Amino acid sequence: MKTAIIGGGAVGVTAAYDLARQGAEVVLYERDEIAGGSTGRAAGVLYDAFAAPEDARVGDRAMARFREFSGEGDFEFHETPYVWFAREGDEKRAAAIREQVPRMADAGRDVSLADSDELEERFPAVNWRDVGVAAVAENAGHTNPASYADLLAEKAREEGAEIRTGVEARLDAEALAVEGVGGASSESFDAILVAAGAHTKRLLAVAGIPVSLKPYRVQALTAGFADERRADLPMGYDATGGYYFRPHPEGLLAGDGTEEVESDPDDWTREADREFREITRERLGHRLGEFGATREAWAGLCVATPDRDPLLGELRDGLFVAAGWQGHGFMRTPALGEAAAEAILGENPLPEFDPTRFDGDEEFPIVEGMAVE
Repeated sequence: MKTAIIGGGAVGVTAAYDLARQGAEVVLYERDEIAGGSTGRAAGVLYDAFAAPEDARVGDRAMARFREFSGEGDFEFHETPYVWFAREGDEKRAAAIREQVPRMADAGRDVSLADSDELEERFPAVNWRDVGVAAVAENAGHTNPASYADLLAEKAREEGAEIRTGVEARLDAEALAVEGVGGASSESFDAILVAAGAHTKRLLAVAGIPVSLKPYRVQALTAGFADERRADLPMGYDATGGYYFRPHPEGLLAGDGTEEVESDPDDWTREADREFREITRERLGHRLGEFGATREAWAGLCVATPDRDPLLGELRDGLFVAAGWQGHGFMRTPALGEAAAEAILGENPLPEFDPTRFDGDEEFPIVEGMAVE
């Protein structure tokens, strides 16, 4: 089977690897460089703390594969518990956490409730005094997302996949074909997977296929943090404040800044806003005390769907899509890319994410992907 993949992010290169090792002839097109889009700007927070059965299965498989690949090339999976919490007085999110944790446990996740005293004893580097209720996921960790994408691209090449970087591709609306922008000749395929992140909606529109996807902007920064304190630092998400933090080689990585409006995937601000930097440092100062200067601050694009679940599978004969991760894409990449490959090879591993469940003209609000509701 000759297959084209449009998009050299983490999902695209994973699908390329899984298809190539099954004997498919694979050509991957990436307009920039591997991980040059959203993957290279992702947070690298990894966990399997999902309550829905299909999400739990995906999370479980993703974590297993992250561990399997860890140590190859420059990719490293760093085991780190994940804590999410609601502050005192936030009864809405506290109730949601108390409701979610038993469901996660029923789905086989190693997750438990914790109070502020338990958190203080286990993770003394963090100020937990204002926490009303919290949960801890043990099957969690963090990594450098670009190192994963680089590794899987190389593994795909070793299996015979052709990786074409610096090549902008578009769909031929009349056939299963891909043509390079700028006059390159059209090339026919048995199957095409569009895994182009924020550009997926526009690429499919050329083929006359509307999809319910909305790119939206998020922000993150890194800052210095003493090595001895970093050793006691979990990954954390303040559900009341809507921000997260995790250990990072330079100290600390933190993010928030979800813009609940649709972004233009070709015209958006890649630098973080001053307001985001100031608010994030204020929040981190309260939570972690003194830490060093901001090293880098940037923005990236996530993609939303009406039900906050991805579009993954066949749109029409031979044309497949993998997009709409709602900020949870990278952490589930090893399983989602594998599922996309399986769908192309004739299986349907995740019918819950069938991309034809929407007409493509739905109106829906953008909601923060990590939001606890």
